Amino acid sequence: MLDHTDPNDLIVETARRFAQDRLAPGAAAREKAGRIEPEIVRELGEMGFLGATLSSDWGGSEIDTETYARVVEEIAAGDGAVSTLVSVHNAPTCEILQHYGSQAQKEQWLAPMATGAAVGSFALTEPGAGSEASGLRTRAVRDGNDYVITGSKQFISNAVIGKTTLLFAMTDPAAGKKGMSCFVVANDTPGYQIARVEEKLGQKASDTCHLVFDGMRVPESQRIGEEGAGYKIALSTLEAGRIGIAAQSVGMARAALDYAIAYAKERRSFGKAIIDHQAVGFRLVEAKTKLEASRQLVLNAARLKDAGKPALEAAAMAKLFASEAAEAICSAAIQTLGGYGYLSDYPVERIYRDVRVCQIYEGTSDIQKIILQRML
Repeated sequence: MLDHTDPNDLIVETARRFAQDRLAPGAAAREKAGRIEPEIVRELGEMGFLGATLSSDWGGSEIDTETYARVVEEIAAGDGAVSTLVSVHNAPTCEILQHYGSQAQKEQWLAPMATGAAVGSFALTEPGAGSEASGLRTRAVRDGNDYVITGSKQFISNAVIGKTTLLFAMTDPAAGKKGMSCFVVANDTPGYQIARVEEKLGQKASDTCHLVFDGMRVPESQRIGEEGAGYKIALSTLEAGRIGIAAQSVGMARAALDYAIAYAKERRSFGKAIIDHQAVGFRLVEAKTKLEASRQLVLNAARLKDAGKPALEAAAMAKLFASEAAEAICSAAIQTLGGYGYLSDYPVERIYRDVRVCQIYEGTSDIQKIILQRML
């Protein structure tokens, strides 16, 4: 229940209205076009959702992690592809710049990102180095006051629609993970190439790119933190990133479930609404229970982070459980619609495809289990 006198609830309600009025009606067309409209990005910026957790010093909204998670859920309930843009842009990208960027870097790069004037990308994953971040092959070789960057990145969101990229490269390959450094670059830098925009199962409006850096020259002033600090910087936003993806999962699953429940109340068979048949009703009850369990895991992780308490385990659990539950919930929604659920005329088919990637990006389910096993 929203309290309309609570500022945080008002923020969430704003996100809900925007998602239902602006995002959900255009989600199918957005997918068909394979792009998110610039006006949607502009509106997200105007509402403060692209600088959600950032300090007001840089034009951010300064909302807490719990409220941010609730906002991401609402946006994802409207369109999963748009929620990916919001999540990647906020955390890890903006969060790294806020915590590790210099004053000059924040003025030049973070301030435009906080208002939505520049959407950000996070370029860590490579064709041969996904979950094993320490295995990067992209090189940054110092040349005077510059670095010359050569290599490639894979599965990078927002590179087409964005203007700014945080990228990680090896400045000292012999040092292993301690030889990784972080840089901020403009996407129109000579040598920055979008080699391919991937065709995907879902979230087709959110661009996912293969990037190539061909002798890209970057001044030392665009290195974030010290040389060799890149691995620490990359790991620093795991909590926020995983909370964001878990919240996405909840939002998309909720949208599919809400549609299935509404359909089951209207569709009749054997003289009554199908929701009154135990086989259907039990399926929806189980799905709603999984949805609520997922939401509470997300909110618990967010509250721990807000309280300054260790939240890595809770965030990994939330991401693991919510992403896998979301696929099951969306599958139950399709089953409830029967043959219609399999058609692209109905949104549950698209949402099912959109939500599948939540078990993969920001650390696969297998990686979450490895992390949690180590913490036992």
